[in-house]
Amino acid sequence: MLQKESISKKIDKLRAQVEWFDGEDFDLDKASTKYRGAVELAKEIERDLQELKNEIHVIDEGFAR
Repeated sequence: MLQKESISKKIDKLRAQVEWFDGEDFDLDKASTKYRGAVELAKEIERDLQELKNEIHVIDEGFAR
């Protein structure tokens, strides 16, 4: 079974990808590809956070009963 990468690790990856745009290694030819990768990772993080929010909501409803 594959273990999901933690949200924190994904955020660290995204932060590193965003920093690339301000770094010395920036290359305009690679920017579009890097940007698309960062957007996909951001969407994945949003999905993970939404799942986590839903889990917390379900747990919270259980305690409210």
